Amino acid sequence: MAFRIIPGILGVFFLIQGLGWLADPAGAALGLGMPLLDGLARSTQIGDMAGFFICLGGFALFGAYRENPAFLRAAGILVGMSSITRTIAWAAHDADLATQFSAIEVICGGDLVCSASRVDQSD
Repeated sequence: MAFRIIPGILGVFFLIQGLGWLADPAGAALGLGMPLLDGLARSTQIGDMAGFFICLGGFALFGAYRENPAFLRAAGILVGMSSITRTIAWAAHDADLATQFSAIEVICGGDLVCSASRVDQSD
């Protein structure tokens, strides 16, 4: 049952984060430690971040609700890849090392992938 509850909670959290980018982009940006950009960059920032989090939350919620391991894995890989690309940004592009965000992404991604494995075993 936990393999449905925890991904469901994560899904709601990520979905709210995505909707926050549409309702209050300045607040959403501040919550992730970034300024709200201007012009075309703002369109890209809001569109990409909202799309990322809405899809991530939707995948996790659908996977939990339908006990669908493919959607849980997709959500886990998506959020886990964020940690990998953050690390590349630090190593290759002089970005600050975002250990707090990376740790959250690794934990959430790991939970989603492990939950997918549990769903596979329950078939």
